[in-house]
Amino acid sequence: MRLTLLTALTMIAFAANSVINRAALADGAIGPASFALLRLASGAVVLGLILWAQGVFKGGVQIKPRLDAVFGLALYAIGFSFAYSVLQAGLGALLLFGMVQITMFAGAVVQGNRPKPLQWLGAVIGLSGLAYVLNPSTSGIDLRGATLMIAAGFGWGIYSLAGQKVEQALIATAASFVCAVPIALIIWLASNTEGFTNKGIILACLSGGVTSALGYILWFYVLPRLQTSTAAVAQLTVPLIAMAGGMVFLGEVWTVDFTIASGLVLGGIGLSVWAGRRG
Repeated sequence: MRLTLLTALTMIAFAANSVINRAALADGAIGPASFALLRLASGAVVLGLILWAQGVFKGGVQIKPRLDAVFGLALYAIGFSFAYSVLQAGLGALLLFGMVQITMFAGAVVQGNRPKPLQWLGAVIGLSGLAYVLNPSTSGIDLRGATLMIAAGFGWGIYSLAGQKVEQALIATAASFVCAVPIALIIWLASNTEGFTNKGIILACLSGGVTSALGYILWFYVLPRLQTSTAAVAQLTVPLIAMAGGMVFLGEVWTVDFTIASGLVLGGIGLSVWAGRRG
C-alpha cells in the first residue's frame, strides 16, 4: 500500500510538470529555453541543498554522473519545454509517456527482463488508446511539437532506465541535474531573443525545485521496487492527471475522444499491473 501511494504521488508530480510548463509558455511568461534552463538549475540547487543538509559533502562522497542519465535528462527537459510551446498539457503528456513506455519496454527486453504475455497485451491496449487520441482527425496535433515530445519521451525513458542501475538515487539525481545545466545553457544562449517575466521564473523554479527534483527522488525510490514493464505502464496515468490539471488550471477541454482513449489506457495499465502481480 505504501509503495502504491508513493507511486501515485510521483505520477501527480510528473503531471504537474506538464501543467506548470504549459501554463508558463501559453501566455508568453517565459520562453522554452529559459524555462528548461531555470528548471534544471533550480532542481540542481534544491538537490544540492538536500545533500549539504545530510552532510554528504563532508563525507567525501564522490559524485560521478552517468552519461546516459545526463543525456536523457537534458533531452527530456529541453524537448519537453519546446514541445509545450504548441501542445496542450494533457495531449503532450500522452505523447510523452507513450514514448517512455516504448523505450522502457525495449529496455526491459534488452536487459533480459521480459514482460509476461498479458503485460505486453496491456501495453498494446494502452498504446491503442494513445494512437486513438493522437489520430490527426481527432487531435489535430502539431507535428513539430509531437516530434519534440517524442524526443523528450525517449530521453525520459533513457533516464529512467539509468536510474534502475544506481544505488544512491539522491546523489545520482543531483549529479544528473548539475551536469545537464550546461547543455541547457548552450540551448538558451542560442535562443537569446527569449523574454521572461517574474511569473515565468517562479513557475520554472517551482517545476525544477519541487515537482522535478523532489518528484525524481520519489521516482528513484519506487523505481527499483517495480518491474521495468510495470513502471513503464504505470506512467501512462500521468497524461490523464495532466489533462485533468489542464482542465482545472488552463481551461483545456476533456473531449469524448480523450475519454475513450483514457478508458483504453487505464484498462491496459490495470491488465499489465495485474499480470505482473500474478508472479
